[in-house]
Amino acid sequence: MDEAVIVVITGASSGIGRATARLFADDGARLVLAGRDADTLEVVAVECRDRGAQAITVPTDVSSEADVEGLADAAVQRFGGIDVWVGNASLYSFGTFEQTPSEVFDRLVEVNLLGQVYGARAALRVFRRQDRGVLVSVASVYSRITSPLVSPYITSKFGLLGFLEVLRMELRGAPGIHVCAVLPATIDTPIHQHAANYTGRPVRPPPPVTDPVRVARAIVRVSRRPRRLTQVGRIQSLFVHARALAPAVYESVIARVYPIIALKRGSVQDSPGNVFQPERDATGVTGGWRILPGLRHVPRRRGDSTPPAP
Repeated sequence: MDEAVIVVITGASSGIGRATARLFADDGARLVLAGRDADTLEVVAVECRDRGAQAITVPTDVSSEADVEGLADAAVQRFGGIDVWVGNASLYSFGTFEQTPSEVFDRLVEVNLLGQVYGARAALRVFRRQDRGVLVSVASVYSRITSPLVSPYITSKFGLLGFLEVLRMELRGAPGIHVCAVLPATIDTPIHQHAANYTGRPVRPPPPVTDPVRVARAIVRVSRRPRRLTQVGRIQSLFVHARALAPAVYESVIARVYPIIALKRGSVQDSPGNVFQPERDATGVTGGWRILPGLRHVPRRRGDSTPPAP
C-alpha cells in the first residue's frame, strides 16, 4: 500500500478477522480491532504492532448500535477517519429450526445481520464526509445456498446479501464509496466447535475446509480493488449453480447428505456455545479442521496458525 490505510475490523479476535488483521498489519495499516473480549483483542493488537502496524482495540458487541457507533467514533478520534470497514463478526448454531431456542435464533440474526447493518450505517456516516471508503462485509456461500440444521445462520446471511445489494444500488451516486461482499465457503476457524449445538451430536464443518488466510487475502484484495462479490472456496461454490439449475433436486440431496457430513457419532448436551458469551479458547485463527481424513481433530493452541501434528 502507498500509504497507511485506516481499517476497522469487527470479529477481530479469531478466525477470518484475526487473519485479516495480520495481513493488513503486514502492510503497515492503522488498525481498529473490535470484538467482545478486551484481553483477546489486546493479544491480536500486539501481534499487529509486532508486524509494524499501529493498532487500537475497541471492545464491541456488534448487536448494540451504540457500541458500533462508538467503534466508528474511536477510529475517527484516533486516526482521523476510516478507509476500510471490514464487517466480519459472526456466530453459528447447529440444530433444526424447532430444536433451536428462539433466543439463540434471534441472537444470530442480531449479530450476523443487524451487526452488519449497524456497521454500514456507522461507516457510511464517515465515508460520506470523506467522499470515499470501502465497506467489506463477510457474508457466506450460505448467502446463496441452503442446508438443514443451520437455519438462523442462513437466514442472517441471505438477508445480509440482499441488504448489500440494495445498499450498492443506493450508493450509485457516490462513486468513491464501494460495497463489497466476500462469500467464504467452509473455512477452518474455531466457529464450528464453539457454535451453539442443539442436535445432540458432535458437529464438524462440511468438507472441503479452506484456510482462513485465503479469505483474509480476498478481503485485503477487494479493499484495494473493490468488487461487488467475491466467493472463496470453488468446490462448494458449485452448489450455487446446482441450486439454481435444479432447486428441487438440490434440496432433496442436501437434506439427506448434510446431516451425515456435519454430525459425528456420539452424543453431547445442548449448548449455546459462544453465542451469548465469548470463549477464551475460541480465539485462534484456525480451528484445526484441515487435517488428513481419518485423523482425530486436534484443537490448536490459542492464537496458533500452524497445523496440528498428526
